[in-house]
Amino acid sequence: MSGEAQFHEGQRVWVHGLDGQAREAIYVGGGDNATFFGGPGLVYVVFPDTREGAEVEEARVTAR
Repeated sequence: MSGEAQFHEGQRVWVHGLDGQAREAIYVGGGDNATFFGGPGLVYVVFPDTREGAEVEEARVTAR
């Protein structure tokens, strides 16, 4: 299932880090390019505390 189907634009989400901690973010949209090349699904988020955007693996994102 792609990020587009799981989340909607503006939805508050958690981004889970490799260290086990979660960081608040806002879902912006899904990225399909990586799955086209056989990689993991990617989504785009913005972190409200820093206002920086990031491209993260879809599996690391859950709804808040």
